[in-house]
Amino acid sequence: MAALPEPVIQTSPDTMAPLIPNSGRPYNPVVTLNGWTLPWRMNQGVKEFHLVAEPVVREMAPGFKAHLWGYNGQSPGPTIEVVEGDRVRIFVTNKLPEHTSIHWHGQRLPNGMDGVAGLNQPAIQPGKTFVYEFVARRPGTFMYHPHADEMTQMAMGMMGFWVTHPKVKNPLIDEVQRDFCFLLNAFDIDPGSYTPKIMTMLDFNLWSWNSRIFPGIDSLNVRLNDKVRIRIGNLTMTNHPIHLHGHEFLVTGTDGGPTPKSTRWYEVTTDVAVGQMRQVEFLADEEGDWAFHCHKSHHTMNAMGHNVPTLIGVDHSGLSKKINNLIPDYMVMGERGMADMTEMEMPIPDNTAPMMTGEGPFGSVEMGGMFSVLKVRRDQKPGDYKDPGWFKHPEGTVAHEYEGPLSEPARFKAEGGQSMPRAQTPSQPTEVKVRKPQSHSGH
Repeated sequence: MAALPEPVIQTSPDTMAPLIPNSGRPYNPVVTLNGWTLPWRMNQGVKEFHLVAEPVVREMAPGFKAHLWGYNGQSPGPTIEVVEGDRVRIFVTNKLPEHTSIHWHGQRLPNGMDGVAGLNQPAIQPGKTFVYEFVARRPGTFMYHPHADEMTQMAMGMMGFWVTHPKVKNPLIDEVQRDFCFLLNAFDIDPGSYTPKIMTMLDFNLWSWNSRIFPGIDSLNVRLNDKVRIRIGNLTMTNHPIHLHGHEFLVTGTDGGPTPKSTRWYEVTTDVAVGQMRQVEFLADEEGDWAFHCHKSHHTMNAMGHNVPTLIGVDHSGLSKKINNLIPDYMVMGERGMADMTEMEMPIPDNTAPMMTGEGPFGSVEMGGMFSVLKVRRDQKPGDYKDPGWFKHPEGTVAHEYEGPLSEPARFKAEGGQSMPRAQTPSQPTEVKVRKPQSHSGH
């Protein structure tokens, strides 16, 4: 092991600053949401990395930790950033209790480096180190994950992001001021427990970005009028319609590379299917705190059982009192909807995140899971990724309770004009003549 690059370990769940390259070709680095980029060393022109597959403890939200498998102290593992044309050498040391391998999802490489255990290589046994070496042939947004006992190892959190930056200016890849990336992953962890259930196929109870659930997911903090790129990869068992408020974006890339400009159109939601990567870009030209989330409503909730009967409109106060005599901690849910749960000081098991939580400037946000906030500020400094706090709305621009006649409304930049304005002069009456059709026979 002495000849290998020293493995770098990171255990903090915070979003780390971009890693500015100090060797090799220059590039504009990404920021991994609640993650970090793996350092490398240059060895005779080869960029060398060291990944350690190992059990990890991941804080999924404050007060809630999970026992997962990952790389270099984290799940997901660190992001790997290289430049198109780089020769890359990755040492992979296995500290798991079983064999593993790594598949470099979306890469063009020699068949024997593709990482499918049994098909392209022997599996990496516990305690062994394998080496992968190939040239990063094309720029784009990729990921890495095991291709050995895949159901177990991916359900336990083994995955990581990979970004290949362009070597020279590419007509399909714009320069951006902010470049974020994260993976979509899901777990089934019973409230009060620590380890995911690996046999779950669809009924997951924790939907996460980079193994973090809201309010543990950091916000995406940008400067007004920044060009922003967000790269997303899906390693869950279902699709996720990712939705951004307040802006329109273009899908500019997939794991197949940059998308042709003729295929791009503006939208506010894009579906990221299982095993896919999506790269979206937009101009952050609207100030504020804008929600950014999966549009499947169950994916913006934290751990809960799904076999809960609907009791909306049912007065069960008498029933609840009788049950409480037998079970003192019993609590009926959903008489007026589920929002009450965010206000109740309901006891929950240790090591569990509340179902819907997160406090905003106006009260509970009532969200969990795959939810974060894009914070756009005119006074955010270039390259500064720190959280600026809550947005201070200009006077007269917040929805409020109606209490009588309204003053002249504030005018917003977002207001558009009539697409077809009315004519300024009254139109002239039109004389219509009606001619009845006649048959050829004269009837």
